[in-house]
Amino acid sequence: MAEKSRANVFTRRAALLAGGKLLLLAGLGGRLYSLQVLEGDRYRLMAEDNRVNVRLLPPPRGYIVDRYGEPLAVNTLNYQLNLRPDLAGDIEATLDALSRVIVVSPEERKRVLRKIKKSRRKFLPVTVRQELAWEEVSRIEVNSPDLPGIAIEKELGRFYPQGDVTAHVVGYVGAVNEDEMLEDSDSALELPSYRIGKTGIEDKFEKALRGKVGTKELVVNNLGREIEEVYDRRVEPEPGHDIVMTLDVGLQRFITDRLVDQHAAAVAVMEVNTGEVLALVSTPGYDANLFTNGIGVADWEKIRDNPYRPQTNKAVTGQYAPGSTFKIAVLMAALEAGFGAGFTTNCKGYIDFGERKFHCWKRWGHGPVNMTRSIRQSCDIFYYELSQKLGIERIAKMARRLGLGARTGIDITGEYPGVIPDEGWKQATVGDYWRPGDTLVAGIGQGYVLATPLQLAQMTARIATGKAVTPHLTRDLFEGDKVRARPAPEFESLGLKDRSLKLVRNAMGQVVNHEEGTARGSKLVGSAWKMAGKTGTSQVRRISKSERLTGVLKNKDIDWLRRDHALFVAYAPIKEPRYAVSVLVEHGGSGSAAAAPVARDIMLELERREQQLAAGEWPSRVALGDYKKHGKGQG
Repeated sequence: MAEKSRANVFTRRAALLAGGKLLLLAGLGGRLYSLQVLEGDRYRLMAEDNRVNVRLLPPPRGYIVDRYGEPLAVNTLNYQLNLRPDLAGDIEATLDALSRVIVVSPEERKRVLRKIKKSRRKFLPVTVRQELAWEEVSRIEVNSPDLPGIAIEKELGRFYPQGDVTAHVVGYVGAVNEDEMLEDSDSALELPSYRIGKTGIEDKFEKALRGKVGTKELVVNNLGREIEEVYDRRVEPEPGHDIVMTLDVGLQRFITDRLVDQHAAAVAVMEVNTGEVLALVSTPGYDANLFTNGIGVADWEKIRDNPYRPQTNKAVTGQYAPGSTFKIAVLMAALEAGFGAGFTTNCKGYIDFGERKFHCWKRWGHGPVNMTRSIRQSCDIFYYELSQKLGIERIAKMARRLGLGARTGIDITGEYPGVIPDEGWKQATVGDYWRPGDTLVAGIGQGYVLATPLQLAQMTARIATGKAVTPHLTRDLFEGDKVRARPAPEFESLGLKDRSLKLVRNAMGQVVNHEEGTARGSKLVGSAWKMAGKTGTSQVRRISKSERLTGVLKNKDIDWLRRDHALFVAYAPIKEPRYAVSVLVEHGGSGSAAAAPVARDIMLELERREQQLAAGEWPSRVALGDYKKHGKGQG
């Protein structure tokens, strides 16, 4: 009986054990089914991700060229020196061997050793130097058998062939910062060596220039070491769009050289019928190539501490009192308001206004001055009296109509709007009411009135054509990374009376070509053209009574920073206007002495270049095709 009881117990235990095994096998089978069938795709993808790494391929950045195809911004091949710790063996010995081939600074050596010490994966390369000279590349390649773990990698860099001549307009690229990474979700910005536009055209058309990233897939082992590339899955990057600018870099260089004797200046040159900007110069300049890989402390301090502000694009961000060039707008406002061409004042050298005397630049006065002579001789008294009769509102309205007091909309970053004041502006900005004395000084382009050199060129183009000319810098239109051809411009009429335009144009012609004109010394001698213009001299300080009495007002007797700004605006030829020019020389003194001769030389150069083009003798220095052909650039 006992034997039978033990047998029954054994049988039950065996059944329980068998049932447990069956449940366990069923659970394992179900789990295997879940892993291999229900979730098989997911785990296969995860395994593939562990086996294959996807790497981004940087897109070649678009080129920037001038109107004739001369390169302004190109891609170059940079040679980067890397060290693979797992292949180098004795790191110290390898660096010693490398030092016998090229110069390795103590700082570079310390940095490499520090990075290797911190690295957990010894097969990942450590950068020794980002840019190698070709001679260094050659030496390393020749001695490569004695340099284990040393490798040279190619990467795209950015180069600006024109250096400081086009730096302000073209701009430069630089490393991506955290804010830019957050604002832009493009995966290209994740690349460690990727550079994006920071200023100028490089910044304005970043999306179009950037292109689209490609990808490559690399097979790696369980430690992450690269084994091979899966070539049939490679997606090549799409190059960015090339940008053709309206700039004539030869003219840009000519103007830069012409201004070499001036501490600081700005020039804008426009084609009046199309709005194309042929030159946009700001001096002194800087070498944009210093910024592409991060500017050094010494170079940055040299630029930052320069009192003539080389980092500032004065042509579009410099806001200056336009001085007597503003009298063009005041006179046009008077003519359009119904003042007759015979309106005359008597200039005795000053005008009493309240308890003050407002002086003319000509101490002994001009005598009787009509509208034409007021521009020709730039009589301040005429405009003091005229502005009182006009009022600031009518002056401001005409100034804005001619393109002052608002951004021109030119396709470049950083443009400033200038200031055309009126009663509402002063109340909102200064918190004070408008006074009659404010109108007087505004009438001669002083006080609160501010304009950029580009705005003054636009104003001149509008006077020359009677149309709402606006400037632009690129041949095509870009919307993000989309591009389309720019249509032929159809500028609207300003609606100004023909007789008003005729009088102002005639007066501007006399400024240069009349024996009494303030810019008669800048007449286009030996030219088939005639130039019309207007001089301007804007004060940067108040002239004291004692200075007026003693007559100590010559530039050579005054510190540079206290001298007047010199301005001149012009268009040519008078009969069939094609070009508008504005010149500003910071603290240059007299517009007729410092600025007008620069405009004269620019007009003569424009005429010469027109003749060259007509004869098919354009002296292009380096065409874009040649740049790529000879291996100087990629993309």
